[in-house]
Amino acid sequence: MGTADHGGAGGKVTPVSNLVEFFRDGLAKALARQHVSLGEHTSHYVVSLLALYARTEVFHRDLRPGQRWVSLSELLARASAATTCAEREALLQRLGDLSLFVAGFFAHGFERRLVDVDYHIAMGGRAYGTLAAAPINGPRRMLCGVFDELARKIQPVVDAIGEIGDAARVWAPNDVLRLYELWLKTGSHRAHGVLRRLGVAPVQASLQLN
Repeated sequence: MGTADHGGAGGKVTPVSNLVEFFRDGLAKALARQHVSLGEHTSHYVVSLLALYARTEVFHRDLRPGQRWVSLSELLARASAATTCAEREALLQRLGDLSLFVAGFFAHGFERRLVDVDYHIAMGGRAYGTLAAAPINGPRRMLCGVFDELARKIQPVVDAIGEIGDAARVWAPNDVLRLYELWLKTGSHRAHGVLRRLGVAPVQASLQLN
């Protein structure tokens, strides 16, 4: 894996040998810039999630032929129909994790689609909130606090993940409208900050057409 450094006229790719260290460092810096704090267990969970979901076989595990994105509604339906608590919790965790990863790294991939990043944020937050309220025993008990924090802070965590992805992105003029749309829909501090750096002062307005 590599990240692009676009400080000069021509970007160069810096190889990354350790994904966990890369994501740990990137997440810590992004959260600090946003003045957002995460508990130690929550930060470790997010870093581990990013490293795990960077593997194609994990990210695409529930993808059916012809699908580009895993259906969150299908995962929710499977969780609702689960016959055991363990199966239901595993599916809800997959739903939350997938929502977080996709909303963070692929927000621009949902442009002009019926399902946008705000849907993923809402679905992920509800999945984590449900897990936080469920009685979890044994070693997974500490995850209740992790899920609770992710449910409450999913938007800033999504922004932090998005910042990590920004390291390998060159902004183009047609990105401005998409960033503005993301800011309107989610209140993303990251999108607002990027717009300001691009010379745009975003103003609240309705997306609905008369």
